[in-house]
Amino acid sequence: MIREHDLVVLKRDHREVGLEAGDVGAVVLVYPKGGYMVEFVDHEGNTLALLDLKEDEVLPLRGPALLRAKVLG
Repeated sequence: MIREHDLVVLKRDHREVGLEAGDVGAVVLVYPKGGYMVEFVDHEGNTLALLDLKEDEVLPLRGPALLRAKVLG
């Protein structure tokens, strides 16, 4: 079960906002009828994208995980 403030991983690209599968975001809101509002930030905490995503578009980030850094173009 994914809750607010949980970290999630994108399962597919959202190139229109510069995000790729594997990028990590934080759940800001869980919608009562399903789905999430997820915020993606840079290393300084600046919001890169705020997306409404369906449950099948993300995976919960659980256990040990290696986060990656990428340069945004």
